[in-house]
Amino acid sequence: MAKAIRFYETGGPEVLRWESVEVGDPGPGEVRVRHGAVGLNFADTYFRTGMYPAPLPAGMGVEGAGVVEAVGAGVTDFREGDRVTYTGSPLGAYSTERVMPAEHLIALPDAIEFETAAAMTMRGLTTSYLLRRIHPLKAGDTVLLHAAAGGVGLIFCQWAKLLGVNVIGTVSTDEKAAVARAHGCGEVIVYTRENVAERVRELTGGAGVPVVYDSIGASTFQTSIDSLARRGLLVAFGTASGPIPPIDAMQLAVKGSLFVTRPALADYIADPAERAELAGELFGHVAAGRISIEINQRYGLEDAEKAHRDLESGISIGSSVFSV
Repeated sequence: MAKAIRFYETGGPEVLRWESVEVGDPGPGEVRVRHGAVGLNFADTYFRTGMYPAPLPAGMGVEGAGVVEAVGAGVTDFREGDRVTYTGSPLGAYSTERVMPAEHLIALPDAIEFETAAAMTMRGLTTSYLLRRIHPLKAGDTVLLHAAAGGVGLIFCQWAKLLGVNVIGTVSTDEKAAVARAHGCGEVIVYTRENVAERVRELTGGAGVPVVYDSIGASTFQTSIDSLARRGLLVAFGTASGPIPPIDAMQLAVKGSLFVTRPALADYIADPAERAELAGELFGHVAAGRISIEINQRYGLEDAEKAHRDLESGISIGSSVFSV
């Protein structure tokens, strides 16, 4: 039988259970995938805690890479033996194998290993839409990125440099600052000892930045607002420290006619053609070595509880994966 992580109640990492599961054959429009690696993302903790509601009991995880073992009726885009990756599918990626809708799969080039795919599909596609869809960035622009040494952050810094976009990144430690710089972050602010908004103003001649990319949420929202230039845009794409507070529209006017968006990856990869375009650009950069994917934490699926504790403690650098 296959093995999988499941949870029967919401709560801390201790609710995660390692169990034997019956997978079965794929139905119409479905495939069975044998995983080579599974992604570990902060968003996984939102499902576990109940911030993102899910019918219980439930599997865990939305990102994996592996090989198609069987296809159901009506599946024409994939066949047995195909290498695939995915993100955003129904919960259940924390497993040795699973049945899932074929519509979520993305063909994986031979040049990209399963661990690399599991470490970058969600983070890479997130970076792709942040840089290529949200705001018309041009060479010479300067942006602020929180969590610059995180999984998204390291991909973002490299990709932004390819585009000629300057990144001011925030990190919590000098160690993370060094990592961010090594991946193309032009200026790094250690927020535990520096005032981020004041430092951003210093670095931009008082103007502020046109865009702030904020995956932290509650604890950084005001700093992000205070770092924006007139008519600037706050892209609040994550809530690692909790949800952003209610927005006072008048304060947006007072601070310089600001804009705020709270995007979700699902809405940028819902269209298969757009998903293929974003993935193609990402895979091209990675396969050519223009963007490197740092996997600094590896776990076995049976160690999911420890993986979640490490993730929530903030000690992780770069991407984390489960090796299967």
